[in-house]
Amino acid sequence: MNQMLALPTYTADDLLKMPDGDRYELVDGHLVEHNMSTLACWIAGELLAILRNYCRAQRLGWVFPADTTFQCFPGRPNLVRKPDASFIRIGRFPYEQLPTQGHTPIAPDLLAEVVSPNDVFEEVLTKVQEYLGAGVRLVWVVSPATRTVLIYRADGSIGGVREGGELDAEDVVQGFRCPVRDLFPPTVTAAP
Repeated sequence: MNQMLALPTYTADDLLKMPDGDRYELVDGHLVEHNMSTLACWIAGELLAILRNYCRAQRLGWVFPADTTFQCFPGRPNLVRKPDASFIRIGRFPYEQLPTQGHTPIAPDLLAEVVSPNDVFEEVLTKVQEYLGAGVRLVWVVSPATRTVLIYRADGSIGGVREGGELDAEDVVQGFRCPVRDLFPPTVTAAP
């Protein structure tokens, strides 16, 4: 008789207690390794720095790196995600209320996911839908392979911008604009 082994399930609190829990997201109690390629990490770092510098200078809010965990999904207490960069407006999360431990309990206003070679497109879209369902207003999906950014909005509209265009945070991060090419390593052309 062929029996399937049941995978163990975990809670959001279990994830916090695991020595290597920072390597995972939690999807309905199941561990999902959160691996990023070196290129995806570099791009996420560039985006984080550009967004952080702008938000800090304008005093607009908090910009969080890829190791920040969010447990903010209504009706799904064992769903914990780790976007590659995220932003929460200052009025929603005063400094004295920043958690010193645990998962972030409120949805970011804006977040970015940088696609790695091992990412499955449908899984990225599932994350986007989860984020929007949790109240995220703007989701950027950055594709290193095509050097583009897909833009998903809370109202259901979708847009995109290519390498030659400009990424705009719309009314979510007032005034933020960034040339898309600044997110990617410069292309090297051969000398004539």
